[in-house]
Amino acid sequence: MNTSAEKVIEKTKSWIIKVIVANNFCPFAAKEMKQNSINYNVVSENETAACLQELINTCELLDRNNTIETSFIIFPNAFKNFDDYLDVLEIAEELLVAQGYEGIYQLASFHPQYCFEGVVEDDAANYTNRSIYPMFHLLREASIEKALAHYPNPEKIPETNIDFARKKGLAYMQLLRESCL
Repeated sequence: MNTSAEKVIEKTKSWIIKVIVANNFCPFAAKEMKQNSINYNVVSENETAACLQELINTCELLDRNNTIETSFIIFPNAFKNFDDYLDVLEIAEELLVAQGYEGIYQLASFHPQYCFEGVVEDDAANYTNRSIYPMFHLLREASIEKALAHYPNPEKIPETNIDFARKKGLAYMQLLRESCL
């Protein structure tokens, strides 16, 4: 792995720890961090086809390796524009279905300009999904179902996260994310 990829992974791990785990945005992330069961795939390409191929390659890696619980596919050089990212995310979701991965893997989306539909751009709630790089988070659906079965009121997780971010405020959420860069 080259040094720049190592730095991208280091910053991504910092973001996961300081933002996602510390604020409990994903109540299951801390366990996977502790167990070192997260794969990080830095895709230096900026061509859509190459990035989508890495998504399938990562699915195949997860198929072969049950010790990897989840994977972040990080695009430091691609999809800088959020609308472009959303277009690729839609294609990626269709590709998962076409390749027979529907119900096996699920995509979560993170982007530096993330903005929930119907929410203003400077709403602190967006920082629950504002990462330091554009990335896909590939999760095993069976693991999600298993974890959610033992978690009280899992349907409230997004609402709780949004409320938390808004209570902390925009300045706090911005500084927290920037501390990972």
